[in-house]
Amino acid sequence: MVQYEMTEHITSLLPQIKIFESLPAEIIHEIERLVTRSNVYTLAKNSLFQTPGDERKGLFFVITGKLRFYKTNPAGKQHTVCILSEGGIFGELDTFSLGAKGAYVETMEDSIVFSIATEQFEPLLVKYPELSLRFLSEMSKRLRDQDELVEKLVFRDLRGKVLYFLNRLSQKFGTEEKEYRKIDIPLTHQELADMIGATREAVSVTLKELSNEGILVTSRRTVMIHMEKTMHELA
Repeated sequence: MVQYEMTEHITSLLPQIKIFESLPAEIIHEIERLVTRSNVYTLAKNSLFQTPGDERKGLFFVITGKLRFYKTNPAGKQHTVCILSEGGIFGELDTFSLGAKGAYVETMEDSIVFSIATEQFEPLLVKYPELSLRFLSEMSKRLRDQDELVEKLVFRDLRGKVLYFLNRLSQKFGTEEKEYRKIDIPLTHQELADMIGATREAVSVTLKELSNEGILVTSRRTVMIHMEKTMHELA
């Protein structure tokens, strides 16, 4: 009964996922029919959903929770590639990739993930060009974001990288509080360092400087950014 209620819950949420918004009911109904007990994953916090040696094929949708995607170098140092929250999509199909290849995928909180197998989804792309265009647009957006990310990593100093990533996280996971935007995910200095490929010690010093200047307000695992001052710095 609980599992049935969960699949019903997922079915009700599918039309609210951004990439499916305003699609014809016919397409949504076909996707809803693919929701079964066997392709719904209920994951506890800090669970590994995928490793580079055990990659999952298919398309995956984050129904609730948050997932962190990261890669490691030979020395074991982690680099966070991205964080996906509710409505996020990832996966590897024969026809396209949405950014999970070669990465660890770990839950940051209790999460529910729904999957569609390649052999089930690719016929829908052929049958419904409108659906194909949605995914083409999503891939194009991710490529633009990736190009911008590489540019910031190459040309900005550590201060610029820290502010860029915090601003990016605040836009995706933030809530506004007067002139500040609070990042609504727990974030340690080490986790931020992993995102930008720096040491924890260097990031801690930079955060302290930005905090002293009133650009950031930091507390244990919480960061708030001053929106106007941050945009001025990043201009």
